[in-house]
Amino acid sequence: MQIFNNWNIVAKGWYIACTSRELPRKQAKSVEICGQRITIFRGEDGRVRALDAYCSHLGTDLGIGKVDGNWIRCAFHHWAFDETGICQNIPCQSEIPTQAKVQAYATEEKYGFIWVYPDAVAPESVADFDELKGKEIVAQPDTAFERSCHHHICMMNGIDAQHLKTIHHLDIKMDLSLHRSELGTQIDFTMRGQFPQTTWRERLGNKFLGSSYEYSMRYANGCIGLLTMMKNVRLFPPLHMIYAYTPIAPGRTRIQPIYVTAKRQGFVGYLLSRFLLFCTRLAYYMLRDEDGKIYDNIRFNPKLLLSIDQPLAQYMDYVNQLEPSRWSKSGVNSKVKIQN
Repeated sequence: MQIFNNWNIVAKGWYIACTSRELPRKQAKSVEICGQRITIFRGEDGRVRALDAYCSHLGTDLGIGKVDGNWIRCAFHHWAFDETGICQNIPCQSEIPTQAKVQAYATEEKYGFIWVYPDAVAPESVADFDELKGKEIVAQPDTAFERSCHHHICMMNGIDAQHLKTIHHLDIKMDLSLHRSELGTQIDFTMRGQFPQTTWRERLGNKFLGSSYEYSMRYANGCIGLLTMMKNVRLFPPLHMIYAYTPIAPGRTRIQPIYVTAKRQGFVGYLLSRFLLFCTRLAYYMLRDEDGKIYDNIRFNPKLLLSIDQPLAQYMDYVNQLEPSRWSKSGVNSKVKIQN
């Protein structure tokens, strides 16, 4: 089955529902994720749950219901569902039908967002940067935007060596190393090389950062990209940013940029962390608009790949080995069942 660039397939992975601050304690709301209506609610214990939005009784959107302890009660007939999606209370009768349940989804709060996984249990957490594991972090989201192509196409931008020269005027030759996680859900591309000195950007980089460069792209579940820049250079620690992708309609992808750095102690540490977040944003903005006109005007059809395009071919192979989720389109229609 081809998953790459296939709008009918949603691979299992972590997708953004909303920011954490949008969901206060004991509040519920419904959101659209990958074409699915999902109700998220925060219980009185502060934890976030996620369920299919429509009540298994008559189909009322649970997002307009009320949080009752750590359950969500439907606004219509007040059926109450727990975090597993199983109905725990029906006011009009004590007996609860076994079919009184809705699909539950794993959730995680990270980088200032609520993430939802299209299954009840996620095999791994939202992806981390190796350099930041075990550290307290500061995350700063930027404004989300949309592109007119599949997110699998957008995601290859960071490993497209040809476009560094043709679009960004960086004549960089890369030595590529590749690592795939044990589960096969993550793949790391690390690029290393020596700065040439043919353009002003390259000469500036050589002067301030050193003669060599290194950056890496970690792809998680084919829907999250973690970029680490300025690795092993002078003056700067590594800079980190996340691209979180969500298909919102055939031909439209939403991209959420998030800048990330380690939290540092004291006022000086605070200022340094904010400065690094600003530098990450600045580096991203220097490249984003140059790429945008390409990805808003592309009909991807790879008929001829060169040896320099090997990372792109490897990325496509990685995506095609991911697992489709229940959110993928199918022709199966559910049947209405009536229980006494």
